[in-house]
Amino acid sequence: MGFRFQKRVKLGGGLGLNISRSGISPSLRTKMGTFSKNGYSTKTGIPGVRYQNSGCMVFFLFTGALTFLIYTIKHL
Repeated sequence: MGFRFQKRVKLGGGLGLNISRSGISPSLRTKMGTFSKNGYSTKTGIPGVRYQNSGCMVFFLFTGALTFLIYTIKHL
C-alpha cells in the first residue's frame, strides 16, 4: 500500500487549492460536485460514494442533472 498525502486550502466561494505530492492544483466545489484540472466528480447522494470522470462536459451535465433530480426527490 502506498502513502498518499492531500490537503485542501479553502479560498472562499467554493474555490480552493489542492496540495499533494504531485503538486498544487485549483478546484471549484459546488453543491453538485467538484471541478478541477483533472476532471470533475459528482456527488451521488449516497454517503461515501461519488462518481469521478475526466471525460466530456456533456456527460457531466447529464450526470449532474440526474444527481440533482435524485437529490430533489430524496429531500421532498
